[in-house]
Amino acid sequence: MNRYSTALLLSTLSLTTLAHADALDGLFDNAIVSSVSQAINDAYSQNDGRSNEDDRRWDDEDRQQNSDERRRYEDRQRQLEDRRRQLDDQQRQLDEQRRQLEDDERRLDEEYR
Repeated sequence: MNRYSTALLLSTLSLTTLAHADALDGLFDNAIVSSVSQAINDAYSQNDGRSNEDDRRWDDEDRQQNSDERRRYEDRQRQLEDRRRQLDDQQRQLDEQRRQLEDDERRLDEEYR
């Protein structure tokens, strides 16, 4: 009896699974799939003039934004180059002052030797 119950339970479960699969197949029949595909194609179709105009406007805005970003980048790059030149000039001045100081120290040492 126990084997009979187990066999009956397993066959019921397998039939239930098949019934669910058939129900899902019926749900997704060709008419529904084709209507969904058509809706997606219509949504992404490039035949709409407004869509092309929107794309052009977006491209123009994108180009303008890229141009602005490029200008800011170049301005910042120039500022950094100017700062580098200033630091180089300051370093040259410091080097010159250090040489003068060393010369003065040498003269002082020579005077007192």
